[in-house]
Amino acid sequence: MLHYALVFLVVAIIAAVLGFGSLAGMAATIAKVLFVVFLILAVVSFLKKG
Repeated sequence: MLHYALVFLVVAIIAAVLGFGSLAGMAATIAKVLFVVFLILAVVSFLKKG
């Protein structure tokens, strides 16, 4: 999941550099959501093992 968040982050950066503002915003939002989901699942996983 973290991999997909990083991929969307890179897509957002490239789209922003090329001038595709709406695509960059959408990709950045997807990257943020996936990163938050990854963090939540990681915390839950650590709490279950502990």
